[in-house]
Amino acid sequence: MQMPSIARSTFVLRAPALSRPVWFGRTNSGVFSSAVIAFVVVLITDLLFMESSSRFQHWFIVPISVCGILIGMDALEWLRGRLDLYDPIGLIGILGFHFFFVAPLLHVQWDYFEVGFAPPPDWREWLGYMAVWNAVGLIAYRMCRQVFHAKTGSRRTLWKMDKLRFQWVMPICLIISAAAQAAVYARFGGVVGFMDANHNDPDALMGMGWIFMISESAPILAGFFVVVHLQKGKIRWSRAGVALVGLFVLQLYFGGLRGSRSQTLQLFMWVLGCCHFLIRPVPRRMVYVGCVFVMIFLYFYGFYKSMGADAVQAFTASSEERERLAKQGHKTWEGMVLGDLGRADVQAFILYRLENDGQDFDYAKGRTYLGALTLPIPHWILPERPYTKLKEGTEIQTGSDFDPQYPSSRVYGLAGESMLNFGPFGIPFVFAIAGLLIGWFRSAVDRLLPGDSRFLLVPLGVYSCLAILIGDSDNVVFGLVKDGVLPFLVVAMCSIKISSHGDLMRAPGLINKVPSIAS
Repeated sequence: MQMPSIARSTFVLRAPALSRPVWFGRTNSGVFSSAVIAFVVVLITDLLFMESSSRFQHWFIVPISVCGILIGMDALEWLRGRLDLYDPIGLIGILGFHFFFVAPLLHVQWDYFEVGFAPPPDWREWLGYMAVWNAVGLIAYRMCRQVFHAKTGSRRTLWKMDKLRFQWVMPICLIISAAAQAAVYARFGGVVGFMDANHNDPDALMGMGWIFMISESAPILAGFFVVVHLQKGKIRWSRAGVALVGLFVLQLYFGGLRGSRSQTLQLFMWVLGCCHFLIRPVPRRMVYVGCVFVMIFLYFYGFYKSMGADAVQAFTASSEERERLAKQGHKTWEGMVLGDLGRADVQAFILYRLENDGQDFDYAKGRTYLGALTLPIPHWILPERPYTKLKEGTEIQTGSDFDPQYPSSRVYGLAGESMLNFGPFGIPFVFAIAGLLIGWFRSAVDRLLPGDSRFLLVPLGVYSCLAILIGDSDNVVFGLVKDGVLPFLVVAMCSIKISSHGDLMRAPGLINKVPSIAS
């Protein structure tokens, strides 16, 4: 007997609608073996550094090694394929192994410390004290991120992209974004004028965050357009690489000339993440190749950040001349590895100053976080707003009262900003809050059904989890609002919300588009 078409769709698609892959899942499987391997890796690394220099025969290496083991377990779980490629815990483990363990050792090995005002007599001592606090914070982080595991389960709401609506909305958004970017350049007399103003006048772009939210959204929206149209098809990674090069060129025009390297890296991570969740898993070998490109990009684009349009000299100069320009602009390889990807020296310096001159320092007492939350509010609504980390960060470095005309642009990281607010005793609490936020985010992603259009936004959340560790609250809030609001509105406006499994059964035309676990 021939089954009616609606009943047939319902019968075939019932299982995929109710069951789904667990993207991130639990983190307690295989942890013991990863802990043993992490211990061995850290021990071998310590021995190699101790063999290279007698400076490492110091107690500071012990707490730093404890941090390496605590965060190294997550890195190994990711490298061994036990965590998803985009699991924030694994990615934080990779970054954190360098951040908490390798970077402090390299600071001592290279004798590279960028903080120049009244430095401590022995950096090793304060790197060690900072590592003690970091170890306590990492324990709190590991404990608190498990809180939301018990709440995982299939979400009963599916956001399904309405492709017809999407095809109408997306071109309009791209045109608006292109017009906004053209208006930004016109305001400064063209692209070259914008580059000069951005490099020579720190206040030239003040108050333009809402315009940038629109003008710099074109590359990721273009990425959405490609991913949605390839969702049912196949993709070759060679062609994906060509597409990423095209997006890179597009990104240079839409925001890249503002000097933000993180903006470009975020775009790559975002688009690849959309492919990973909605088309096919991204192979790890592609990530390893991408890391080489990232390091080269960070180095050379650092010249533009420090030299503006004159950076072409560095791109065409000899290796000796390029090294001279790098040292002149503080954009050496050492500065990139330890300054851009680490915060060990600045955090150790803050701890040193607080312990020796803390009685003269006025803590922010949470005001930097409040100041970050007020950043999205336009100036015409809130002209006077709380300072972010600029005030205390500048005062702790200079030892003098804050002058708004000469703020420090340094980034302090999760533990560093916490010390500016509450002193070192605040470190375990902010690490615990970070663990709760990351645990909640992983749980929310795990409950999404396959094909849910909200997966277009998940990579931004993963990137923000990394930013929590290495950035400050104002960086995280500004990035989420500027880069996330318009894409979220596009996804929400172009998605059909199916609130229950019963609705799925009554809408076979939509159910047919829900991919199975094997897809």
